[in-house]
Amino acid sequence: MTEASDTVLHRTAGNVSWITLNRPEAMNALTWDQRDRVIALLADASADPDVRAVVVTATGKGFCAGADLRGGPAAAQPAERVAGDVARMIRLGAQRLITAVLDCEKPVIAAVNGTAAGIGAHLALACDLVIAAEEARFIEVFVRRGLVPDGGGAYLLPRLIGPQKAKELIFFGDAVPAAEAERLGLVNKVVPAPELEAAAREWAERLAQGPTRALALAKQLVNASLDGDRAAALAAEATAQEINMGTADANEGVASFVERRTPKYTGR
Repeated sequence: MTEASDTVLHRTAGNVSWITLNRPEAMNALTWDQRDRVIALLADASADPDVRAVVVTATGKGFCAGADLRGGPAAAQPAERVAGDVARMIRLGAQRLITAVLDCEKPVIAAVNGTAAGIGAHLALACDLVIAAEEARFIEVFVRRGLVPDGGGAYLLPRLIGPQKAKELIFFGDAVPAAEAERLGLVNKVVPAPELEAAAREWAERLAQGPTRALALAKQLVNASLDGDRAAALAAEATAQEINMGTADANEGVASFVERRTPKYTGR
Protein backbone atom coordinates (compact mmCIF):
# COMPACT_ATOMS: atom_id res chain seq x y z
CA MET A 1 0.00 0.00 0.00
CA THR A 2 1.35 3.41 -0.97
CA GLU A 3 0.20 6.90 0.01
CA ALA A 4 1.69 10.07 -1.40
CA SER A 5 1.62 13.74 -0.57
CA ASP A 6 3.84 16.40 -2.05
CA THR A 7 6.27 16.56 0.86
CA VAL A 8 5.88 13.31 2.82
CA LEU A 9 5.61 9.97 1.06
CA HIS A 10 4.21 6.91 2.79
CA ARG A 11 3.96 3.24 1.95
CA THR A 12 3.48 0.03 3.86
CA ALA A 13 5.25 -3.13 2.73
CA GLY A 14 5.95 -6.35 4.59
CA ASN A 15 4.44 -4.98 7.84
CA VAL A 16 6.85 -2.02 7.66
CA SER A 17 5.66 1.60 7.47
CA TRP A 18 8.03 3.71 5.33
CA ILE A 19 7.87 7.47 6.01
CA THR A 20 9.90 9.50 3.51
CA LEU A 21 10.54 13.24 3.70
CA ASN A 22 10.26 14.59 0.16
CA ARG A 23 11.49 18.16 -0.23
CA PRO A 24 14.89 17.44 -1.78
CA GLU A 25 15.13 20.96 -3.23
CA ALA A 26 15.13 22.28 0.36
CA MET A 27 17.34 19.51 1.81
CA ASN A 28 14.10 18.30 3.44
CA ALA A 29 13.86 21.23 5.83
CA LEU A 30 10.73 20.49 7.84
CA THR A 31 7.60 22.58 7.46
CA TRP A 32 4.83 22.65 10.04
CA ASP A 33 2.59 20.59 7.74
CA GLN A 34 5.30 17.96 7.30
CA ARG A 35 5.74 17.65 11.06
CA ASP A 36 2.01 17.14 11.52
CA ARG A 37 1.92 14.45 8.83
CA VAL A 38 4.90 12.55 10.26
CA ILE A 39 3.35 12.73 13.74
CA ALA A 40 0.05 11.38 12.36
CA LEU A 41 1.79 8.54 10.50
CA LEU A 42 3.67 7.50 13.64
CA ALA A 43 0.40 7.49 15.60
CA ASP A 44 -1.19 5.39 12.86
CA ALA A 45 1.71 2.94 13.05
CA SER A 46 1.21 2.56 16.80
CA ALA A 47 -2.48 1.81 16.37
CA ASP A 48 -2.24 -0.52 13.35
CA PRO A 49 -1.55 -4.15 14.34
CA ASP A 50 -0.42 -4.88 10.78
CA VAL A 51 2.42 -2.37 11.10
CA ARG A 52 5.26 -3.88 13.13
CA ALA A 53 8.19 -1.58 12.33
CA VAL A 54 8.74 1.92 10.94
CA VAL A 55 11.48 3.43 8.77
CA VAL A 56 12.00 7.20 8.54
CA THR A 57 14.12 8.34 5.59
CA ALA A 58 14.29 11.05 2.92
CA THR A 59 14.83 11.74 -0.75
CA GLY A 60 17.72 13.63 -2.32
CA LYS A 61 21.05 14.54 -0.72
CA GLY A 62 19.76 15.64 2.68
CA PHE A 63 17.95 13.73 5.41
CA CYS A 64 16.62 16.91 7.03
CA ALA A 65 18.32 20.31 7.17
CA GLY A 66 16.30 21.37 10.23
CA ALA A 67 13.13 23.41 10.61
CA ASP A 68 11.94 25.46 7.67
CA LEU A 69 12.20 28.98 9.10
CA ARG A 70 10.61 30.51 6.00
CA GLY A 71 7.11 29.19 6.55
CA GLY A 72 4.60 28.16 9.19
CA PRO A 73 4.00 29.64 12.65
CA ALA A 74 7.72 30.28 13.27
CA ALA A 75 7.80 32.78 10.41
CA ALA A 76 4.48 34.35 11.29
CA GLN A 77 5.35 35.72 14.72
CA PRO A 78 3.60 39.01 15.51
CA ALA A 79 5.71 42.17 15.78
CA GLU A 80 5.06 42.19 19.52
CA ARG A 81 5.63 38.73 20.94
CA VAL A 82 3.55 37.71 23.94
CA ALA A 83 5.28 35.83 26.75
CA GLY A 84 4.70 32.11 26.19
CA ASP A 85 4.43 32.27 22.40
CA VAL A 86 7.84 30.72 21.74
CA ALA A 87 7.47 28.00 24.37
CA ARG A 88 4.07 27.08 22.95
CA MET A 89 5.43 26.95 19.41
CA ILE A 90 8.27 24.63 20.49
CA ARG A 91 5.95 22.35 22.45
CA LEU A 92 3.50 22.01 19.57
CA GLY A 93 6.21 21.69 16.92
CA ALA A 94 9.66 20.25 17.48
CA GLN A 95 8.95 18.64 20.85
CA ARG A 96 5.75 17.02 19.65
CA LEU A 97 7.59 15.49 16.68
CA ILE A 98 10.39 14.01 18.79
CA THR A 99 7.92 12.75 21.39
CA ALA A 100 5.94 11.03 18.63
CA VAL A 101 9.05 9.05 17.67
CA LEU A 102 9.98 8.18 21.25
CA ASP A 103 6.42 7.15 22.10
CA CYS A 104 5.71 5.17 18.93
CA GLU A 105 4.76 1.64 19.98
CA LYS A 106 6.67 0.11 17.09
CA PRO A 107 10.47 0.15 16.66
CA VAL A 108 11.53 3.08 14.49
CA ILE A 109 14.64 3.01 12.27
CA ALA A 110 16.20 6.17 10.84
CA ALA A 111 17.78 5.62 7.42
CA VAL A 112 19.88 8.78 7.17
CA ASN A 113 20.77 9.44 3.55
CA GLY A 114 22.54 12.80 3.96
CA THR A 115 22.91 15.83 6.20
CA ALA A 116 20.82 15.75 9.39
CA ALA A 117 20.96 19.18 11.04
CA GLY A 118 19.12 20.74 13.95
CA ILE A 119 15.70 19.14 14.40
CA GLY A 120 16.67 16.81 11.55
CA ALA A 121 19.52 15.42 13.65
CA HIS A 122 17.20 15.05 16.63
CA LEU A 123 14.58 13.31 14.49
CA ALA A 124 17.20 10.71 13.56
CA LEU A 125 18.63 10.36 17.08
CA ALA A 126 15.19 9.90 18.63
CA CYS A 127 14.74 6.76 16.53
CA ASP A 128 15.45 3.39 18.11
CA LEU A 129 18.10 2.44 15.55
CA VAL A 130 20.06 4.64 13.14
CA ILE A 131 21.61 3.49 9.86
CA ALA A 132 23.55 6.15 7.97
CA ALA A 133 24.95 6.45 4.48
CA GLU A 134 28.67 7.14 4.35
CA GLU A 135 27.97 10.69 3.14
CA ALA A 136 25.65 11.51 6.04
CA ARG A 137 26.56 14.20 8.57
CA PHE A 138 25.01 15.23 11.87
CA ILE A 139 25.11 18.91 12.86
CA GLU A 140 23.93 20.65 16.03
CA VAL A 141 23.40 23.77 13.95
CA PHE A 142 21.64 25.88 16.60
CA VAL A 143 24.73 27.71 17.87
CA ARG A 144 25.41 28.94 14.33
CA ARG A 145 22.07 30.78 14.46
CA GLY A 146 22.44 32.00 18.03
CA LEU A 147 19.78 29.55 19.19
CA VAL A 148 19.32 27.05 22.00
CA PRO A 149 18.79 23.41 20.85
CA ASP A 150 15.15 22.39 20.59
CA GLY A 151 13.39 19.14 19.80
CA GLY A 152 14.86 17.41 22.83
CA GLY A 153 18.47 17.74 21.69
CA ALA A 154 19.85 18.54 25.14
CA TYR A 155 17.87 15.55 26.45
CA LEU A 156 18.87 13.04 23.76
CA LEU A 157 22.55 13.77 23.25
CA PRO A 158 23.83 13.27 26.83
CA ARG A 159 21.96 9.97 27.00
CA LEU A 160 23.67 8.78 23.82
CA ILE A 161 27.22 10.10 24.22
CA GLY A 162 27.53 11.63 27.70
CA PRO A 163 27.33 15.27 28.81
CA GLN A 164 30.88 16.36 27.93
CA LYS A 165 30.75 15.22 24.31
CA ALA A 166 27.17 16.48 24.00
CA LYS A 167 28.29 19.94 25.09
CA GLU A 168 31.15 19.86 22.57
CA LEU A 169 28.75 19.16 19.71
CA ILE A 170 26.22 21.75 20.91
CA PHE A 171 28.74 24.49 21.73
CA PHE A 172 30.72 24.31 18.48
CA GLY A 173 28.09 23.10 15.99
CA ASP A 174 30.68 21.19 13.98
CA ALA A 175 29.55 18.61 11.42
CA VAL A 176 30.02 15.01 12.59
CA PRO A 177 30.65 12.64 9.63
CA ALA A 178 28.83 9.31 9.64
CA ALA A 179 31.93 7.27 10.56
CA GLU A 180 32.63 9.50 13.56
CA ALA A 181 28.96 9.40 14.56
CA GLU A 182 29.14 5.61 14.57
CA ARG A 183 32.29 5.70 16.71
CA LEU A 184 30.61 8.03 19.20
CA GLY A 185 27.49 5.88 19.44
CA LEU A 186 25.08 8.21 17.63
CA VAL A 187 24.74 5.73 14.77
CA ASN A 188 24.36 1.94 14.83
CA LYS A 189 25.64 1.22 11.33
CA VAL A 190 27.20 3.02 8.34
CA VAL A 191 26.77 1.70 4.81
CA PRO A 192 27.51 2.91 1.26
CA ALA A 193 24.68 5.13 0.01
CA PRO A 194 23.40 2.62 -2.60
CA GLU A 195 22.97 0.03 0.18
CA LEU A 196 21.07 2.27 2.63
CA GLU A 197 17.52 1.30 1.72
CA ALA A 198 18.35 -2.41 1.62
CA ALA A 199 20.08 -2.23 5.00
CA ALA A 200 17.10 -0.43 6.53
CA ARG A 201 14.70 -2.93 4.96
CA GLU A 202 16.66 -5.88 6.32
CA TRP A 203 16.56 -4.60 9.88
CA ALA A 204 12.95 -3.43 9.63
CA GLU A 205 11.77 -6.78 8.31
CA ARG A 206 13.66 -8.60 11.08
CA LEU A 207 11.92 -6.39 13.63
CA ALA A 208 8.58 -6.91 11.89
CA GLN A 209 8.96 -10.65 12.39
CA GLY A 210 9.64 -10.25 16.09
CA PRO A 211 7.36 -10.17 19.16
CA THR A 212 5.92 -6.70 18.59
CA ARG A 213 4.42 -6.08 22.02
CA ALA A 214 7.57 -7.28 23.77
CA LEU A 215 9.62 -4.88 21.63
CA ALA A 216 7.27 -2.01 22.49
CA LEU A 217 7.55 -2.71 26.21
CA ALA A 218 11.33 -3.09 26.00
CA LYS A 219 11.50 0.26 24.17
CA GLN A 220 9.54 1.93 26.96
CA LEU A 221 11.82 0.46 29.63
CA VAL A 222 15.02 1.52 27.90
CA ASN A 223 13.75 5.03 27.11
CA ALA A 224 12.72 5.54 30.75
CA SER A 225 15.79 3.91 32.28
CA LEU A 226 17.86 7.09 32.66
CA ASP A 227 15.01 9.23 33.96
CA GLY A 228 14.15 7.48 37.23
CA ASP A 229 15.68 5.65 40.15
CA ARG A 230 16.33 1.92 40.43
CA ALA A 231 13.10 1.18 42.30
CA ALA A 232 11.01 2.87 39.62
CA ALA A 233 12.91 1.06 36.85
CA LEU A 234 12.42 -2.35 38.48
CA ALA A 235 8.73 -1.66 39.13
CA ALA A 236 8.27 -0.69 35.47
CA GLU A 237 10.09 -3.86 34.41
CA ALA A 238 7.81 -6.04 36.54
CA THR A 239 4.73 -4.34 35.10
CA ALA A 240 6.02 -4.81 31.55
CA GLN A 241 6.60 -8.52 32.24
CA GLU A 242 3.06 -8.84 33.61
CA ILE A 243 1.57 -7.22 30.51
CA ASN A 244 3.75 -9.12 28.05
CA MET A 245 3.12 -12.57 29.50
CA GLY A 246 -0.52 -12.24 28.46
CA THR A 247 0.36 -11.88 24.77
CA ALA A 248 0.16 -14.59 22.14
CA ASP A 249 3.77 -13.95 21.13
CA ALA A 250 5.07 -14.61 24.65
CA ASN A 251 3.20 -17.91 24.74
CA GLU A 252 4.57 -18.77 21.30
CA GLY A 253 8.11 -17.89 22.36
CA VAL A 254 7.98 -20.20 25.38
CA ALA A 255 6.23 -22.99 23.45
CA SER A 256 8.77 -22.85 20.61
CA PHE A 257 11.63 -23.10 23.11
CA VAL A 258 10.09 -26.14 24.79
CA GLU A 259 9.33 -27.72 21.42
CA ARG A 260 12.77 -26.82 20.00
CA ARG A 261 11.46 -25.01 16.93
CA THR A 262 11.69 -21.54 15.44
CA PRO A 263 9.05 -19.21 16.86
CA LYS A 264 6.45 -17.66 14.55
CA TYR A 265 5.42 -14.30 15.97
CA THR A 266 2.27 -12.53 14.87
CA GLY A 267 2.61 -9.23 16.73
CA ARG A 268 -0.29 -10.06 19.05
